[in-house]
Amino acid sequence: MGVGPRARRVVRAAVAVLLLATRAAADEIKVMTSGAFTAAHLAVTPEFERTTHHHVVTVYGASMGNAPDSIPNRLQRGEPADVVIMAAQALDDLIRQGKVIAGSRVDLVRSQIGLAVRAGAPRPDVTSVDALRRALLQAKSIAYSSSASGVYLSTELLPRLGIADAVKAKSRVVDSGPVGAVVARGDAEIGFQQVSELLPVEGIDFVVRPALRPRPARRRRHARSSRSSRRRRPRRRSGRPGSNRSPTRSRSSRPVESERRSSS
Repeated sequence: MGVGPRARRVVRAAVAVLLLATRAAADEIKVMTSGAFTAAHLAVTPEFERTTHHHVVTVYGASMGNAPDSIPNRLQRGEPADVVIMAAQALDDLIRQGKVIAGSRVDLVRSQIGLAVRAGAPRPDVTSVDALRRALLQAKSIAYSSSASGVYLSTELLPRLGIADAVKAKSRVVDSGPVGAVVARGDAEIGFQQVSELLPVEGIDFVVRPALRPRPARRRRHARSSRSSRRRRPRRRSGRPGSNRSPTRSRSSRPVESERRSSS
């Protein structure tokens, strides 16, 4: 997926944020990121590594949910991380639990929820709230994430549309991996997820941002992705080119300092 001018600005902002978070010249940075920011993260990482000569090690997981690889469950198991990028509300929970540094949160992007169908399949009319309701009732199967977008869909949107019970039996909750992949395989007729997670998936057609975009405006929904820092862990340096410290010197264990910035 290409990165447009606005996306490049977001990517550059993320580079600046990571530079702030790593100004103590860390050699290896462990990042945990959710799917909504994955495409931007993949675009920004090579530039960051070239600029700083630091190595980024990335693991992926949902912002919430019961999947073993979700970010909260990874941290609960004690997996190490320097930076976490995930849905803002889930990040706030981790801050309250003391798992990430309070005051280090920086809002990066706002990602709308979108709808997709299998490539070449008929596109449902979702240009109004009533049309979306009809499309969901007529669909043979529906898939959505167990993370932020799916939580909103199942606990807010479907109940407001008055069809939560009617579509429950044909709905599939995807704990791990992109919802678009489920739709591409033909395992679901309609899939919902954040737009930034749908667009990179091959084999699907992105339809539109449904009922979250048309009037009434109160149905519009954004999921904000934020990053925050964990306490640094002592780690031996590898002595790669670009390192200005001894290969045996360890990183500082003090908290990462960062600046708060407004969301993009």
